[in-house]
Amino acid sequence: MVKIARVLITGASRGIGAATALAFAEAGYSVVINYNKSEERAKALRDKIESVYKTSCILAQADVSDPDSVREMFSQIGEVDVLVNNAGCSTQRLFTDITDEEWNRTISTDLGGVFYCSRAALPAMIRKKSGVIINISSMWGEVGASCEVHYSAAKAGVIGLTKALAKEVAPSDIRVNCIAPGVIMTDMMQSFDSETLSALTEETPLGRLGTPEDIASAAVFLASDKASFITGQVLGVNGGFVI
Repeated sequence: MVKIARVLITGASRGIGAATALAFAEAGYSVVINYNKSEERAKALRDKIESVYKTSCILAQADVSDPDSVREMFSQIGEVDVLVNNAGCSTQRLFTDITDEEWNRTISTDLGGVFYCSRAALPAMIRKKSGVIINISSMWGEVGASCEVHYSAAKAGVIGLTKALAKEVAPSDIRVNCIAPGVIMTDMMQSFDSETLSALTEETPLGRLGTPEDIASAAVFLASDKASFITGQVLGVNGGFVI
C-alpha cells in the first residue's frame, strides 16, 4: 500500500491556512487542520475536504503560542510528514502604543508558534530521515512595516529560524523553507479602507493583490519532490512588491 503523506497546517480555519489545507487535500495529502477558537469554520472546512477530495481530514485544537497546548496536540495527532506553520496574529499600532500584552501575544504566536510546533514535529522526522517544514513569514519580515514593528520583528525572526533550522536538520534529509507573502486579501485586511487597498494595488508591480490560493500553491510546491533541492530559502510571493 502506498503511504499517503500527512500534513499539519496551523491556523487553518480561515484565510491562507484554509486555502493551504484545500490545496494539500487536492494534491492527495491526508490533512490535519489546527485551529484555536474557530471550531465551526474548521469543521466546515473538514467537511468540504472529505466530501470534495475524499481524503482523510481531522481537526486539532491548540493554541500554538502555548507549548503545553502544542505538546498535547501532537500527542493526539502523532507524526506528520509536512508541517506548515501558518498561525499568526497582527495589529497596527504606533511603536510607542504597543502594549506589553500585544508584543508578547504577537511574538509568542507568530514566532513562538513556529518554534513550538517545529520542535514537536521534528523528532519523528529526524527518526524517519524525512520531512518538510514550511514557515509562513511576511514581506514585512524582510523590509519592515511602519506601525507594525511587533509583527515585523516576529516575522523577521521566522526567517532567521528557518535559515538556521534548515542548516541543522539538512543532514537528516529534512527541508525547511519560508514563504514571505505580500499583500494578501484575508481577514487581516478588513481594517483597510478601499483607498488604502487601491494604493497597495498600485504599489504592486503585477497590478493586483494576492490571494490565499497564491500562497497555498507555493506551499504545495515547496512540499513536493519538485523542490527536493530547496532548503533554507525565503520564497517571496508578493507580486513584485519586494524584490
